[in-house]
Amino acid sequence: MLQTSGERRWSNLLAERWTHAAGELPPLTPRDTEVAVLLNGHSLVDRIGSGMRQVTHGQPGTVWLCPSGITEEFINVAEPLQDVLHIFLPGRPFEETMLRDLDIDPGRVELRYEAIAQDAFIGQIASQILGELNHESSCGRLLTEALGLALSAHLIHKYSAADIRQPSARSADKPLDARRLARVVEFVRSNLDAELTVTQMASVACMSAAHFARSFRLATGSPPHEFVSHQRLALAKMRLLSEDSQIAEIALAAGFSSQANFTRAFRKAVGVTPAQFRAQKADPTS
Repeated sequence: MLQTSGERRWSNLLAERWTHAAGELPPLTPRDTEVAVLLNGHSLVDRIGSGMRQVTHGQPGTVWLCPSGITEEFINVAEPLQDVLHIFLPGRPFEETMLRDLDIDPGRVELRYEAIAQDAFIGQIASQILGELNHESSCGRLLTEALGLALSAHLIHKYSAADIRQPSARSADKPLDARRLARVVEFVRSNLDAELTVTQMASVACMSAAHFARSFRLATGSPPHEFVSHQRLALAKMRLLSEDSQIAEIALAAGFSSQANFTRAFRKAVGVTPAQFRAQKADPTS
């Protein structure tokens, strides 16, 4: 394993980067739906899942989909796979997407065991997950929750064994009305030091998570995770200038797992480190 999100506070997906040596991998039955994306390298991958054999010439961007509960009886890798991102989606995001937003009968949804040469949308999701793995933001949990919902919906519409039509253009989507928006903003500002989720924010607005994310963006110009990130940054700046709290404490309240990650993100957003920003209080001329 090269990297994992296991220690992050992500609520609805697990991401792991692995390198795989050449040879046969042990059989496994994933509890969650697994989406494996090859990031670097080339290899011939021979696998058998649920009695179906697939031989794939893997290259950067190749995707292997293994739905929850399907036993992969045999996997052989001809050449080492240098870097593979494994995304594990538990059942809840699928249930949330199907029942509350897509209005699809769960009984009709059965994902295919499939090798995919290229999928631009999955590639974009993988890129954003990698970005969060490499550079933690204050709203990684919110971001990855939204990514999990989006990826679940994409898999359902494109890789379901049953024919499920893609919904028509989102012409019905409307910006969040002023009253609901005010409730959500008040909720966020009152809970900036908590582990906020899109599902919680959507509940305050009495909407499904996916529908809420679209309506919120139409109303504010920002997705939920960016809005919360800006609010947390503003609060952190105020605390740095008005309190004597340790920077590590402020980092934790801003949603970061470490002071180092907070410092990195703060410098990227503000141009100086938190300590340098705080020093401006003592030296107003700087």
